[in-house]
Amino acid sequence: MKASLRLLLVVVLTVLAADQVTKYLAVSRLTEALDGREGMARVSGFLSEQNLDNDPPKEGEFRRNTRPYRFIEDYWHFRYVENPGAAWGMFSNLPDTARKAFFHVVSLAALTFILVLYRRTDASQKSVRLALALITGGALGNFVDRLIRGYVIDFIDWHWRNQPGMRWPTFNVADAAIVVGVALMLLDSVWARRPEPVTTSSPLTPQSPQP
Repeated sequence: MKASLRLLLVVVLTVLAADQVTKYLAVSRLTEALDGREGMARVSGFLSEQNLDNDPPKEGEFRRNTRPYRFIEDYWHFRYVENPGAAWGMFSNLPDTARKAFFHVVSLAALTFILVLYRRTDASQKSVRLALALITGGALGNFVDRLIRGYVIDFIDWHWRNQPGMRWPTFNVADAAIVVGVALMLLDSVWARRPEPVTTSSPLTPQSPQP
């Protein structure tokens, strides 16, 4: 197996596993959905239970209570949120069928584009390959959510003392991997554009005339 393919698989599978495990923990610890279940029944519930933050409840449904956890008071909470749209909830108001189809097409197109870029990199572009692998793993993690549930599970809530306009949109491990990957690509781009240092060679010492 080529080193480039090995790096891609290791990073993508690590990000995907970390993303899904932490989302399982979010459902398990921050909601009531898995209470009273044991073993594989908890895993089955994680994959099947949906609309846990249904507030206000739709007709014929009820709200599944959530249990936010204050990790660092006033700055960092864990809070279960279902995001049917993109970042900042964009496109969440689209009709359900159109929204799901739109995000499936966009996700597959993005994954294809990223993998094509990855194949075009060479062995010297290690940071770019790592960045693209992180982005691929993050995109795949959220895509799995959309395939199973039609929305993405978010649970990391950063804010500044609950001040209006000082709250970062709730996110997850997949989102974090994408952001880190994009940041690495930007840093690599800036570094690649830095001018090469000009080295000045010392003048040749004149030779003494031969007698």
